[in-house]
Amino acid sequence: MRIDYANLKTAYQAHQKEFDRAIEKVLKSAHYIMGPEVTELENKLTQFTQAKHSLSCSSGTDALLLALMALDVGPGDEIITSPFTFISTAETIVLLGATPVFVDIKEDSYNIDASQVEAKINEKTKAILPVSLYGQVADMNELNQIAEKYQLPVIEDAAQSFGASYHGQKSCSLSTLACTSFFPSKPLGCFGDAGAVFTNDSQLSEKMSSLRLHGQSKRYHHKHIGLGARMDTLQAAVLSVKMDYYKDDIVNRQQVAEKYNNLLTGHVKTPIIHKFNSSVWAQYSIRLQNRERVQKELSKKEIPTAVHYPQPLHLQDCFTYLGYQKGDFPVSENVSNEIMSLPMNPYLREDEQAYIVKELVSCL
Repeated sequence: MRIDYANLKTAYQAHQKEFDRAIEKVLKSAHYIMGPEVTELENKLTQFTQAKHSLSCSSGTDALLLALMALDVGPGDEIITSPFTFISTAETIVLLGATPVFVDIKEDSYNIDASQVEAKINEKTKAILPVSLYGQVADMNELNQIAEKYQLPVIEDAAQSFGASYHGQKSCSLSTLACTSFFPSKPLGCFGDAGAVFTNDSQLSEKMSSLRLHGQSKRYHHKHIGLGARMDTLQAAVLSVKMDYYKDDIVNRQQVAEKYNNLLTGHVKTPIIHKFNSSVWAQYSIRLQNRERVQKELSKKEIPTAVHYPQPLHLQDCFTYLGYQKGDFPVSENVSNEIMSLPMNPYLREDEQAYIVKELVSCL
């Protein structure tokens, strides 16, 4: 049996006629940038998240840049964030001349440990940027309380948690700003690169709307130094179709995760989801002591796996100038050595899961 990790072809085939119609409509209109489908999608995103403002953009990375730029982040500023995440989270901070200040993660959720954040705050701190990893929202209430105490904004990096909930409230509506990614393999993925930024602050929304269009206030009049960060209309059309089925996809992902939990409990360390959270399961990640050997054995059986992430950011070559050492963030380092993601998508069949688990258990 050959297993597809993300089942992107199946995701297209599931609604192929609707995708084709939506794409053809854009092609016939030739309105490839900021077409009406962009506004349609943004309205759906707003309704879904209950954030007051939703702005589509060209990628999850540009979403982070827009949020940071809207807060005037620049040289001399510090942004508190997690070292256990994809590089975009910290990369965008550095691109603006600011400094990422890392805080270790929690052993259970792999999200930033909010109890360690306050000790890192000083006069240079400009914002707190937690990551809602693997589909589960970070401890936003505690983080928001700390941020309010020091009058700091919070930016949720929700690249993996769009559609998840926290105390009954949707990810992307829980803080000053939130950013997500629609990279094809995300829970809600398009057919290329795209992202979105969310806020309840009308002034920040207006500024980001300008920033994503080269800082324009009106055509050829530029109030800010900005980006060419618009979402193209084709991606908006694809995502608009997907949004109509996304609630069902989330349920299916949760059922796949529950099946994994039932089959794997007692064999490996399975994910922990807090009772006040619901996850969209961007990944289904387990912990193993012998990860590389297991990956090789599963590969022989045509079962793909992935590691998110094999090296925390503070140990990456590009961040050596920050002065962090091995051992500074022990939980992140331990998890990076043990974490492994199994195939996860809403189209994974029960017989495929049974095969995956059978082969996994046999090589532990």
